[in-house]
Amino acid sequence: MLPLASLTPDSSPSLAEVHGSVPIPKGASWWRKFLTISGPAYLVSVGYMDPGNWATDLAGGSKFGYQLLWVVLLSNLMAIFLQNLCVRMGVVARMDLAQACRDYYPRPAAIVLWLLCEVAIIACDLAEVIGSAVGLNLLFGIPLVLGVLLTGADVLLLLGLMHWGFRKLEALIVTLVLTIGVCFAVQIFHAQPDWLAVGTGLFTPTLPNLEALTISLGILGATVMPHNLYLHSALVQTRAHLDSDVEATLQANKWDTILALGGAFFVNAGILILAAAVFHPKGLVVDELQKAHELLTPMLGGTAATLFAVALLCSGQSSTITGTLAGQIVMEGFLHIKVRAWVRRMVTRLLAIGPALWAISATGGSHTVQMLIISQVVLSMQLPFAIFPLVQFTSDPARMGVYANSRWVRSLAYLIGTAISLLNFYLLYTQLGSFGLVLAALAIAFWVYLWRNRRG
Repeated sequence: MLPLASLTPDSSPSLAEVHGSVPIPKGASWWRKFLTISGPAYLVSVGYMDPGNWATDLAGGSKFGYQLLWVVLLSNLMAIFLQNLCVRMGVVARMDLAQACRDYYPRPAAIVLWLLCEVAIIACDLAEVIGSAVGLNLLFGIPLVLGVLLTGADVLLLLGLMHWGFRKLEALIVTLVLTIGVCFAVQIFHAQPDWLAVGTGLFTPTLPNLEALTISLGILGATVMPHNLYLHSALVQTRAHLDSDVEATLQANKWDTILALGGAFFVNAGILILAAAVFHPKGLVVDELQKAHELLTPMLGGTAATLFAVALLCSGQSSTITGTLAGQIVMEGFLHIKVRAWVRRMVTRLLAIGPALWAISATGGSHTVQMLIISQVVLSMQLPFAIFPLVQFTSDPARMGVYANSRWVRSLAYLIGTAISLLNFYLLYTQLGSFGLVLAALAIAFWVYLWRNRRG
């Protein structure tokens, strides 16, 4: 294995099989270039509406009505802001976040960051596996255990799609995302929510109790996902001629991100609004995805319940594709280990299938929402370990030149990372007591180490 900083982005491109594979037409109008550049953010957006989001939004809506809608909105705005920093890194520095960490920090620190990122990917994949299995169960009656095993076939599907062409893969993802959006639009139409309460929930921050904080952190972890920060910085490099007009490329990707994640916000808000309108007034708490489907049938009709299951399956399948891509980016970027794509994806999936099988066997398939919430809280815990390196790198003029973060961008980014960290520390303390404080101290010491030992 070569030393940490011995490989440049040019000699080790992200997703080498599709790197620079989408040509940007020269001399074309801005609109045509925008359409060509658009796409990466839609692949990233599916991570913002995966089964983990369903679990946190269903729990938040059924338990607290519309009160946590502001968390969905704030989390989405944070996501748009951070994903744009990832775009800037990929377009300007021609590196993904994993490569940047390998190049920017001492080897021991990069290894720790890699391990933390792998934990996040496994937690994310766990949500996708369980969500897909529940979707198969609801639509076709397939037992959950068999459904979990069938998700291993996603690896072969993804391998075929990559050879099919990256733009076609993006088109498939957009189709799945639109399917999810249409399904929830129909369900919300039938649910007839209280739109005044929706507006109040969006713009009136409140946290009724500790359980609401836990769910809010789950919403945050399910929205601003660590692996998406690695993924987006690599996906923008699938476009050729990135250096021909950096400013125009950044602008096109910015709007691609705003539109794609804006759509993801409406899906996430729609899930919470549906739960708040249908379940909360009757005092029904949703702790299983199957239970939500079962309760929707008498309340909104069989069509709405079927659409719920279809959207859940589409969510699990689309987020599986992007999750396995992120796994490949992380391993190659941090370790510079080249393995066959299907091997890496199979390893990622097997690491998630094991915990999923154990969780389903131990609970008999019940409490799926609670399992998914825990997985999303784990993601929230990992977020600062991706945010702080991202901000440090994109704020460095030696790496980013004139495109380094301005003072206000840098300050806002550090504020976001610090706020998330403090909320995580508080949750650790309330759940683990003094041991939680020890973990928080270790995290702070590690961040200080990163700051003092970065390679400028």
